[in-house]
Amino acid sequence: MPFEPSQTGRDLVVVANRLPVDASVGPDGVVSWDRSPGGLVTALTPLTSQHDGAWVGWSGTPDLALDQFEAEGTQLVPVELSAQDVESYYEGFSNDTLWPLYHDVIVQPSFHRSWWDAYQRVNQRFADAAAAVAAPGGVVWVHDYQLQLVPAMLRALRPDLRIGFFLHIPFPATELFAQLPWRRQVIEGLLGADLIGFQRAGGASNFLQAVRRYTGAATRGPVVLDVPSDGAPRRVRVGTFPISIDSAQFDALARTPCVQERARQVRAELGNPDVLLLGVDRLDYTKGIRHRLQAYGEMLAEGRLSPDGTTLVQVATPSRENVGAYAQLRDEVDQIVGRLNGDHGTVGHSPVQYLHQSFDAAGMAALYLAADVMLVTALRDGMNLVAKEYVAARSDESGVLVLSEFTGAADELTSALLVNPHDIDGLKDAIATAVRMDPKHMRKRMRKLRRRVLQHDVHAWSSQFLDALASTADD
Repeated sequence: MPFEPSQTGRDLVVVANRLPVDASVGPDGVVSWDRSPGGLVTALTPLTSQHDGAWVGWSGTPDLALDQFEAEGTQLVPVELSAQDVESYYEGFSNDTLWPLYHDVIVQPSFHRSWWDAYQRVNQRFADAAAAVAAPGGVVWVHDYQLQLVPAMLRALRPDLRIGFFLHIPFPATELFAQLPWRRQVIEGLLGADLIGFQRAGGASNFLQAVRRYTGAATRGPVVLDVPSDGAPRRVRVGTFPISIDSAQFDALARTPCVQERARQVRAELGNPDVLLLGVDRLDYTKGIRHRLQAYGEMLAEGRLSPDGTTLVQVATPSRENVGAYAQLRDEVDQIVGRLNGDHGTVGHSPVQYLHQSFDAAGMAALYLAADVMLVTALRDGMNLVAKEYVAARSDESGVLVLSEFTGAADELTSALLVNPHDIDGLKDAIATAVRMDPKHMRKRMRKLRRRVLQHDVHAWSSQFLDALASTADD
């Protein structure tokens, strides 16, 4: 039986795995909140504030029961997750089943029925929370791979709603998606939405092919036809909506005197190297960190880069350390960095500065400004916002972006040096080209990159998606 929507419900509801704030419990038991970093929060918090909206998500702390509360004009609706939920739904099915499967099986996914049961149970909890808080005829925007069943669950509860879904990671080719034992259920869950958005055209195409293969539904262009529903059959639109960053804000941050001074200090602390290379990633096997280090090490050994005059700063933000593949990756990266510094380092200089830690936005902007070359060598990435942050920071129009063609950003940032990170020789050649690039040519490339990033920011992305969702009412 459909929920009876509250007459005081919210017209716009965002549903994501995490709330836009992080909760922490002090020794006295008092709960405190800090705004979460990240592009999604930056993009959607102003929208939910302007529309008197709500945000449904987990607090980030297991077994923490919290009441709804207001923050920055948005009603925050916490969904409680137990430690077992986190282990099975989040670390298990989301990050040890779906994540590797959706990233080309770089690491073999695990399929456990108990994890699938937890995924269904937690998705239903998010759907229930959204159904209870949305106004009659309201808009609900569901985000990412952790919540792919929510659209259909929510439609069963509230057929009056306009429902959008956006997948922030790649959607795999059908041959890979076929491995998932619950492939049909996931597709049917997503088809509960009126609009399903992807980062790249290839992801949208893969999804449409999976729909035809596993549900038997017909498609016409980007539209799924005659999706079953309680009333008349529905149409579901599928589209491509590449996400971005708040580029104007990041550009302004990088221009501040304190960030500019910090960038100069970074180079000085590193001994003012002739060439400063930079990698910034979550410590994740999809990011191609090992490929990058291999290429760099070979260039040092071959004399194509000077061990004394070159420094690679590799920032690897801690990530999912309770998942086995991530712990193994950390050990491997530690070993590779140690070997490179042992083979090529000298007293007072290490060719790799490895930082297994997080930086705030100002710290990141300073690193971007300090670097001569930014290395983004992901093996598969939905977008990669680091590449866009680097471009937004370079108002001096210097610096070179070496960018994997397997990122969503490669579709837009075509003036970068595009590489196949599996081709180590090709990656080495691109790094050599970047290091020796003529300043005039460098400025020309960076000017084109900045034009794209500054014009297509995260606010344009969210507006484009919500406008397309509103237009589905005409179907």
